[in-house]
Amino acid sequence: HRSAMSGVVSSLGEMLKAVKSGNAAGLGEHDAAEALKLHRELGLVLAAQAGRVPAESAPSGMTTSTGKRGLGEQTVVDAVHALRRGELILVTDDEDRENEGDLIMAAEHATDATIAFMVRHTSGVICASMPGNRIDELQLPPMVSKNEDPKGTAFTVSVDAKEGTTTGISAGDRANSLTQLADPARGPSAFNRPGHIFPLRARDNGTVTREGHTEATVDFMLLAGLKPCGALCEVVSADGLTMARMPELKEFAKEHGLVLTTIADLVAYRHDHGMKDSIQPIP
Repeated sequence: HRSAMSGVVSSLGEMLKAVKSGNAAGLGEHDAAEALKLHRELGLVLAAQAGRVPAESAPSGMTTSTGKRGLGEQTVVDAVHALRRGELILVTDDEDRENEGDLIMAAEHATDATIAFMVRHTSGVICASMPGNRIDELQLPPMVSKNEDPKGTAFTVSVDAKEGTTTGISAGDRANSLTQLADPARGPSAFNRPGHIFPLRARDNGTVTREGHTEATVDFMLLAGLKPCGALCEVVSADGLTMARMPELKEFAKEHGLVLTTIADLVAYRHDHGMKDSIQPIP
C-alpha cells in the first residue's frame, strides 16, 4: 500500500509542478483541475491522520465508475454476505436526493430481535419492498389513486399477516408479516388490509431505472440469491428529531457492527459486472 501511495503522490507531484509552473499544456484543462482537486483532498486526509484537522473534514469514499461518490465495491459484496447471514445492513442514497440511510434486511430472515432493533433506531414505519409481479400476485393496489410523493415512492395498501399475529404492531407480529410476505406460497388471502407493514412496489430493473431505497432493497436481495422481498426503514438521529446523515450514519454503523454501503456503489457494481439488464447472485 505504501509503495502504491508513493507512486500516486509522485505522479500527482509532477502534475502539480506542471500546473504551478505554467507548463501544463500537455495536461489539458480537466487533468490540471483534477490535479489541484486531488492535492487539496490528499492534504486534508493526511492532515486528519496527523490530527491537525477533524477527521470529518477529510473527504470520505471515492468516485464510482458511474461518476458518483461511494464507499467502494467491496461494501456491496460485504452487504450481500451480511444479508445472507440474516443481518441488517445500512444503505444511503445521494446527498442531492433524500440524503438518508435505511436499515435493510431480508424479509425471510426477519426476527423479533432484528425488527425491534429496526423500530428502536428508525422512524418505525417499516416497509417491505417487492417486485411488481409479487405485488400483483398479492393483489395489493396503490395506497392512493394519485401518488403525490415527491420521489414517487410506490406505496400499496398496508397489510398484516392473518396467521400468527395479534394486533399486528409488535416487533414479533411485524416480523411474522414480513416472513409471510417473502413466502411465495402465501397469496392474497393470507393478509389483512390495512395493517402495519407497508409494501412498496419496486420499479422494473431496480436501481438502473430508479436510484431509490425501494429498488436498492430488491437489488440486494437478488444479488444475495434471496427471495425478492426486503424490509427497510429510515434511520433517525439519536435525538429522534431529524433524519440521520452520513457522519452520524458512519458512527451508527460502527457502533452496531453494520455494513454501510451506498446506492451509488450498488449501481456501479451492476454497471461494472454486466448486470445492467438483469442481476445474478454474487458467489
